[in-house]
Amino acid sequence: MKTIYFDTETSGLDCRNCKIIELAMLIDEDGQMTEYDEFVDIGEPLHPRITKITGITNAMLVNDGEKEENVAWDLKDNMTPGTLMIAHNCQFDLLFVYHLLKRHFPDEADEIVSNVDWLDTLSVLKDRKEYPHKLVDAVEHYHLEKVNFHRAIDDTKALYLVTQEMINERDDLYLYINKFGYNPKYGVSGPRFPFIKYRSQPYHNRGLLPPEDILPKK
Repeated sequence: MKTIYFDTETSGLDCRNCKIIELAMLIDEDGQMTEYDEFVDIGEPLHPRITKITGITNAMLVNDGEKEENVAWDLKDNMTPGTLMIAHNCQFDLLFVYHLLKRHFPDEADEIVSNVDWLDTLSVLKDRKEYPHKLVDAVEHYHLEKVNFHRAIDDTKALYLVTQEMINERDDLYLYINKFGYNPKYGVSGPRFPFIKYRSQPYHNRGLLPPEDILPKK
């Protein structure tokens, strides 16, 4: 079985008009872990606000960045059917991954993303602890060492550790596969994917919910 823990840094929040500027993956295939981390030269300048948030500069993308087409091929090669893709706030990263693939493989992108499975640790965390629910909050909740958040590779390493803690806490993550929770106040962020079941999920709870009350059972 292949599991990919992944995170993206992007040039903005609009998946249609903004692009991935850093893609990081920890690829666990039959117990063998491979690390992938690439800046992406998107061919356009970053807004200073993005550099301030991520620490990623235009020079880093130009001098160290990979061509977007090559990153798209790397994604396609790794997203083999049946792979489990794990991210925190997975809807956001899935949208950007999809649009990257769509730009370079317009006839294959829908099949690529629908032939793998998706797990959103944000949805899991909302059933495990009270608000707030960012990745940094999960790291604090599980008493893990803090990392340099807003850099994709560091977030991905934190994501892996958080996921292991979630498994140790209660091994029900398989119930969340291809099921994303959303705040009913704001709705689903961006277009819905037909292979994902979107479930309204309360924004607050008092801690670890009993198994009969978690998002997949509603």
